[in-house]
Amino acid sequence: MQPKRRRQARSTTSHHSDSCEDHLERIAELVEAKGYARVTDVAEALGIRPSSVSNMIRRLATRGLVNYERYRGFTLTPEGRAVANRIKARHETLTEVFSLMGLDAEAVADEVEDIEHHLRPQTLKLLGKLATYWKSHPAQLKSFREFAG
Repeated sequence: MQPKRRRQARSTTSHHSDSCEDHLERIAELVEAKGYARVTDVAEALGIRPSSVSNMIRRLATRGLVNYERYRGFTLTPEGRAVANRIKARHETLTEVFSLMGLDAEAVADEVEDIEHHLRPQTLKLLGKLATYWKSHPAQLKSFREFAG
């Protein structure tokens, strides 16, 4: 008898790759800060080569997620903005849960980056409810943190 194969977790934006999501997340941050994003800005934010960013931007434009003109800045389309908003909300939920658990800021950032692309929507929803519960029941949060030690 063959052992059951473990299913891979799906991202909350399952039809987008981790790299695609990382690019959209950084683009949204840049657009929010200055109204547009440039290849060099995204490359610097992600720590990758500008040529890699250019290739991804072309793919995102083909998918209708970014407005792109060669050698100019780019912005998110309404669909791209919606995807980026879901990614941002997921990131914020995980950050909040891990912070409430008592992890230090560096650990929180590392953990969020490691797992944010691999959660199912229902898991993320439950984690959001956990954060809400802990915030509205501080004695329970305190009890958990003491238990976790």
